[in-house]
Amino acid sequence: MSEAPEESAWRVPGRVEVLGKHTDYAGGSVLVGAVDRAITARAHRARGPQSSLTATTDGGAPITLRAGVDPGLEPAHWGHYLQTVLDRLTLNFGAGAAAHLSISSDLPPASGMSSSSALVCATALALADLNGWSRDPRWNEAMPDRLSLAGYLAAVEGGRSWRDLPGTSGVGTRGGSEDHTGMLCGARNRLLLAGFDPMRIEQTISFPAQWAFVIGVSGVLAHKTGAALEDYNRGPSTVQSVLVRWNKATGRNDVSLAGAVRHLVGDATGEQAAADPVLQDLLGLCESGYERERIEQFLIESLVLVPAGARLIAAADPGVGEVLQRSQELADQGLRNQVPQTRLMVSLAREMGAVGASSFGAGWGGSVYALVPTDDAEDFASQWLQAYRDREQEAEHSSTIVTRPGTGACRLL
Repeated sequence: MSEAPEESAWRVPGRVEVLGKHTDYAGGSVLVGAVDRAITARAHRARGPQSSLTATTDGGAPITLRAGVDPGLEPAHWGHYLQTVLDRLTLNFGAGAAAHLSISSDLPPASGMSSSSALVCATALALADLNGWSRDPRWNEAMPDRLSLAGYLAAVEGGRSWRDLPGTSGVGTRGGSEDHTGMLCGARNRLLLAGFDPMRIEQTISFPAQWAFVIGVSGVLAHKTGAALEDYNRGPSTVQSVLVRWNKATGRNDVSLAGAVRHLVGDATGEQAAADPVLQDLLGLCESGYERERIEQFLIESLVLVPAGARLIAAADPGVGEVLQRSQELADQGLRNQVPQTRLMVSLAREMGAVGASSFGAGWGGSVYALVPTDDAEDFASQWLQAYRDREQEAEHSSTIVTRPGTGACRLL
């Protein structure tokens, strides 16, 4: 193994989830891409104990971390993500050198563009290069390509084992690998149609030159702590409960809800597959109310809306607006993860003539994207923001971003 460098740096973008609301952790399909805003982590060797880390952000007070030692930070502090990375890499690859990490970002925090996952990825990749772990045979056997690297980094964040690399506690969320796949595997002017049981990129979709994304940041921070963490984890817990019930009733050992669905309908997609009577074998195991509505949302989003949206976007077909509207309605009714501000941003975008609009990300705040003609994007962004601020009293932290699908994570040094 070659000698480790004195410094390293990675730039990891945020992502826009076009379709696939809360489907990835159930093994389903998503349509996702990187954005042109990112978090950059620069690491260099420092004096101090092994597996220790000092870190600073733009204008923030420095923090000091050590593997296996509770940092005593407040629940929502960004340092918890770094502590999770430090603990996991030390467990999987051994003690590392003392390091200083400098974090910079033009990605709005807690905005639904997955700044937290970008922070995890950038930190892990910078430290892996600094310590030579990314050239270790164990690293390359477990993560031989970008897609498997995305799977590992998602497992770091979620606390899951990855192949023969054991897990730690993670950051507390029980999410999937969509964010990390978009960030690591994204490509300029491309969207990824991806699935997660098994992890795969089924297709890359050319994003039409005549369209742009205008992302509206609602100003409602999509934190994943306290009650918000419970709300977020309700979705994964519900999916897991139904899956356990399914495996017990059928004697099967499916690892995801998508696996159970595939057993019933094969690889079929579309309205006919989602309405196939054989799915009652699964739906009949659900309790009425939230649980059944949550599973129905997964079926329609993953089997119908994601493939339809991919096809329509590839053809620059404005009919995709109807797909996005249905996805938004299902998020409200099935996931129950919308807030008045995201509902308002979606309705305003449609009223103003967007091709389509949808909230994205975990929910309970965050952002909305609008698909608009490229030539009109800047004007649309300013008018949309003004209309939102005119209607929403607590919108002082709202903003808009005009963007297109961008390149995935890249090494800077």
